[in-house]
Amino acid sequence: MEDWLKSDNLVIEKGDGIYLYDTDGNKYIDGVSSLWVNVYGHRKKEIDKAISDQLKKISHSTLLGLANVPSILLAKELIKVAPKRLKKVFYSDNGATSVEIALKMAYQYWQHKGLKNKTKFIALKESYHGDTIGSVSVGGIKLFHNIFKPLLFDAYFAYENIEKIIEDHHNEVAAVIMEPLVQGAGGIIVQPKGFLKKVRNLCTKYKVLLIADEVAVGFGRTGKMFACDHEHISPDLMCVAKGLTGGYLPVAATLATNEIFKAFLGTGKTFYHGHTYTGNPLGCAAALATLKLFKKEKLLKKLQPKIKLLAKELEKFKTNGEVKEIRQCGLIAGIELNQKASEACLLARKYGLIIRPLGNVIVIMPPFAISNLQLKKMLQIIYKVILP
Repeated sequence: MEDWLKSDNLVIEKGDGIYLYDTDGNKYIDGVSSLWVNVYGHRKKEIDKAISDQLKKISHSTLLGLANVPSILLAKELIKVAPKRLKKVFYSDNGATSVEIALKMAYQYWQHKGLKNKTKFIALKESYHGDTIGSVSVGGIKLFHNIFKPLLFDAYFAYENIEKIIEDHHNEVAAVIMEPLVQGAGGIIVQPKGFLKKVRNLCTKYKVLLIADEVAVGFGRTGKMFACDHEHISPDLMCVAKGLTGGYLPVAATLATNEIFKAFLGTGKTFYHGHTYTGNPLGCAAALATLKLFKKEKLLKKLQPKIKLLAKELEKFKTNGEVKEIRQCGLIAGIELNQKASEACLLARKYGLIIRPLGNVIVIMPPFAISNLQLKKMLQIIYKVILP
C-alpha cells in the first residue's frame, strides 16, 4: 500500500474492444483481460444488448426459495457444454465462493453417506483457489496465504507425491481440489501431460471426490471449452466464474454430479449455503449471450491459430538473457524472468500495454478477441521491456 500511495495511479475511464482508456485519454492493450475475465473485448454489442434487454424485465430476484428465467436457461446451457457427468448447477458470485461451495458440498456429501471421517482435503503445492478462508485453506502459495494460517483448516499439499498421499489418507479425505492443466496465480505452472487424468483415476480408485477449479482456465482459455476436456475427464464438482459472463458481471457456478445432488435429498440434509446475488438475472443474461457467441463466432476454432502464433512468438524470447523459462497452455503464457517482473510490467504501460506480474513471472492472458497483429504488438512490447 505504501508503494500504491507514492505512485501516480492509473485510472481507467472506458474500454473498446481489447483496449482500455485512462482518464488522460491514453490507450492500452488489455493484456490480462481485466484479470483473466474478458473474452470478446469491451462493449461487445451482443452482451450489452442482453443486459439491456434484461434490465427492462428485472435486475435481481433472489434464488433462495424462488427461481428466475435467465438462471434456469443458463444452467441448461452450462450442462450442455460441461464434462458429461456434471448435471446440477449451484450459483454464486465469484471464483472463491464457487470453491467454498464445492468444499462444503464435498464435506457434507460424505457426512450424508455415513463416512464421518472424510473431512480433509488434498490440494496442490503452489495452488490458488481464492481469498476466502476455505479457499485459502486449500491454497498453497506462502506469500499469499501464510499470514492467515491460524485461521485455516488443515489440508494435505502434494504434487509428485500425490498418489502416496491419496493412498495413505483416502479414508479421511473428502476431495482433491486442483486447477486442471495450469496453476494460474502460482506462476502459470503447466502440469505434465496425463497428470490430470492420473489424479482422476486415483480419486475414483480410492473413493475420493475430485474438484476441478476451472475459474481461470475454463471457457476456452486453454483452447478447449474446459481444461478437463483435454484429458477427457469429468470431475465430481467443477467451479467456474471469470470468463462465464464474458468479463461483464460477477457470476459463478459450482457444477455437481447427480450422485452428489441425490445425497442432499431428504429431511435434515439441506445444503445451507446461499448468496444474496446468487443467479443474478443480469449476470445470467450476460453469460447466456457469452455462451451463444461461443457457438455463433466459432470461438474455439478461431483460437487455434492465435495459440500457435503465441507459441511461435514466444520462441523469440528464449535467446533473451533475462528470461529463465517460458510456459504456455492455450492462450495463457508465463515468462519467468531472473528478477522481479514488476518493473517490466510498469514500463510496458509507457508503450500502451497493461500486464501484471506474479513474482518473477510476466503473465500473458489477452482477450480472445485480440487479432494476430495486436497479439504480435503485445509481445513486441513485452520483449522490449525485458531487454537486459
